[in-house]
Amino acid sequence: MNKEQFYNAVKEKVGIELSELQKDQYSKYYDLVVEWNQKINLTAITEEDEFYTKHFFDSISLAFYKDYSNIESICDVGSGAGFPSIPLKILYPNLKVTIVDSLNKRIKFLNLVKDELGLTDCNFVHARAEEFGQNKEYRESFEIVTARAVARLNILAELCLPLVKKDGYFLSLKAQKAEEETNEAINAIKLLGGKLEKDLEFDIEGEERHILEIRKAKETPNKYPRKAGTPNKKPLL
Repeated sequence: MNKEQFYNAVKEKVGIELSELQKDQYSKYYDLVVEWNQKINLTAITEEDEFYTKHFFDSISLAFYKDYSNIESICDVGSGAGFPSIPLKILYPNLKVTIVDSLNKRIKFLNLVKDELGLTDCNFVHARAEEFGQNKEYRESFEIVTARAVARLNILAELCLPLVKKDGYFLSLKAQKAEEETNEAINAIKLLGGKLEKDLEFDIEGEERHILEIRKAKETPNKYPRKAGTPNKKPLL
């Protein structure tokens, strides 16, 4: 979708008519990603229409089913170039966004994005997600934790659920094979204090998408997440 189609789709799906400032922020954000993509690997998608569809619109799909105007805090685990939380932050300036990423170059890029777009209430942390999840300052403190990373759900659940406050949500954005990953992760989700409430299925320009809505039903046992690298090497079953 081109820019105008994106603006119209946001209005249709989310009910928000973008201001000129917001339109300008999305445009600047796209330009910065393309520019910095030549220095550090941020995305394989650089063509503008595809970028607006597969990065911006896909990111704000989180708002298709939830009103973020009343949400205060969101944490994005391993967001890379800032997806999905920065496109969502542009749409909902009230959000307090925390991003954790293990690569400091990406954190530097995100700080540049924040400054260039004039975003406030953004905290970008250079850390491994496993260490971040054991940090008392952040553990079980967020209303929403999300991840658009490529890791399987049983791995993501261990990295994300410890950060969610009780009755908050871990929202995992998935494409195909969501059902397979859910079946594989259902025991891990329960062990970590989560409860899968919904698998929200939709499509974006014919491509299958899922938002797995996992509520934090009880506290996560203190030993999770395990030490750095372990969730990937020995995923919970």
